[in-house]
Amino acid sequence: MNMRLGLLAALVLLTACNTIQGAGRDIKSVGQAIDKSAGAAKD
Repeated sequence: MNMRLGLLAALVLLTACNTIQGAGRDIKSVGQAIDKSAGAAKD
């Protein structure tokens, strides 16, 4: 029982970590798009 609970907790933590990492990539790509648009508007 305790082993199952530990495995479930590890799975949840790993899934959350991947989700946060994906969100970080999305935010980074949005920032790059804004930077590119600002640079184009400046020129």
